Amino acid sequence: MRSGAFSDQPAADEPGGPEPTTMRWRVSPGFTALKCAVTVALALGAVFLAEDRPARTAAIVAAVVAGAYALRDLIAPVRLAADPDGLTVVSGYAGHRRLDWPEIERVRLEARTRAGLRTEYLEIDTGDNLHLLSTYDLNARPADVADALARIRAASGTRD
Repeated sequence: MRSGAFSDQPAADEPGGPEPTTMRWRVSPGFTALKCAVTVALALGAVFLAEDRPARTAAIVAAVVAGAYALRDLIAPVRLAADPDGLTVVSGYAGHRRLDWPEIERVRLEARTRAGLRTEYLEIDTGDNLHLLSTYDLNARPADVADALARIRAASGTRD
């Protein structure tokens, strides 16, 4: 099974495996663990910097921010799920929104280059809302996820 894609069915690239009809993409557990470790390290740093008030304050603020990002990954690790009826995407801090295939106007790749680095996003457009998911959110290449979504949508019989 490909990295980032979680399914109850065999992957399509497995010999003799049927085309998957349900897939989920989640954040990397390793990166979530790293965020938790950074949060703990910053909190410990704040304890050891008890005499230096500005440094302690900065360490506490950094620990809270890192902890908030880690908590989001723990509360809502699955950022995108697809099945024959539609998609479920993360919405807000840790909520989820269900989108039926007819609600989705398009799914496409968006690439941006900043400071010499190219970043790809999976863009899910419903007309009223735009959902952008990065490689980090999906733990997979957005192009691979877009291909998988196209196959699942086609298998559902819904138009592109």
